[in-house]
Amino acid sequence: MKRKKKSILLIGLGRFGRYIAEKLNELGHEVMAVDINEERVNDVMHFVTNGQIGDSTNEFFLKELGVENYDICIVTISGDFQSSLETTFLLKELGAKKVVSRAERDGQAKFLLRNGADEIVYPEKQLASWLAIRYSADHILDYIEVDDDCSIFEVTIPKAWIGKTIGEIDIRKKHELNIVAIKKDGKLDVKVTPDIVLNEDISLLILGDNKTLQKVFKI
Repeated sequence: MKRKKKSILLIGLGRFGRYIAEKLNELGHEVMAVDINEERVNDVMHFVTNGQIGDSTNEFFLKELGVENYDICIVTISGDFQSSLETTFLLKELGAKKVVSRAERDGQAKFLLRNGADEIVYPEKQLASWLAIRYSADHILDYIEVDDDCSIFEVTIPKAWIGKTIGEIDIRKKHELNIVAIKKDGKLDVKVTPDIVLNEDISLLILGDNKTLQKVFKI
C-alpha cells in the first residue's frame, strides 16, 4: 500500500529536529522547516520542501505560515522550554490540526499537554529506556512500546529453544506471549506456523505484557 504524503511543519532544527527532517524527506513527505537560526535553516534546505527563518513565539510569523494547513506540526525546540511552550500554545490557538511537542522532563510534558500539545515525545527518555533494555539482556535486539504495559521485543533464539519448533516451546500457552513475525537476513515473515524450527540464524518478534517479557528474557 502506498504511503500517503503528509505536509509537516517542523519547528526547531537542532540535532533532533534535523534528524526528523532527514527521515521525513526519505519517507517522501513535504516538510516546512523553521528555526530562528539562519545557519540551521540553510543546513537543511537541501532535503526539505521549504524553510523559514523566524521566531515561532511570534504570533504574526506563525499565522503567515498557515499552520492550519499542515497535517502535523512538530515542535522540537531544545534548551528553551518557554519558547517551546509558547510555540505549542500558539499553534493550537491558530488552528493546527495536530501538535507534537518535545519534552525533556515529565513536568514539561504536563505543561505542554495543558497548553495545546496533542502528543509528547521524549527523545532522551525514550532512548535511555531503549538502551537500558537493549543492553541489559542477552537476547534483546530491539523493542517497540505499544503502550505503557505492552511491547514488541525482537529477540535472538535462547539456547534452550534451539532445535525446537514454535509449537514445542508454546510460549503463547505458557507465558501468554505471541510470536508475531520471524526475521531472517533482515526480512520479516509474518506467516508463523507451529512447525517452524528455531535456529540461530533467525530472530523472533514477540508481543506481550512488559512484565512477562522481562521475566521470560531475564531483563
